[in-house]
Amino acid sequence: MASYSLFLKPSAEKELRKVPAPFLEKVFAKIGTLSESPRPFGVKLMKGEQRSYRLRQGDYRIVYDIDDVARVVTVIKIGHRREVYDIK
Repeated sequence: MASYSLFLKPSAEKELRKVPAPFLEKVFAKIGTLSESPRPFGVKLMKGEQRSYRLRQGDYRIVYDIDDVARVVTVIKIGHRREVYDIK
């Protein structure tokens, strides 16, 4: 299977910098796996969305879109589970 291109929105890059050091490496590693497997075990489709998924890494969530035609994964939000679901 060919890999997907992986992009982070500027807002997601900013949120990634706010992740505390003890969790940063695991969150970063989880994001890196999305280019090879954009729908890994445990991923969930966001309610009311067509292409937005959420991936759990401890208490942190990674919200991203998948465009299968263009083979692109775009990370749109990264944050603690209590904050991440307010995407609007």
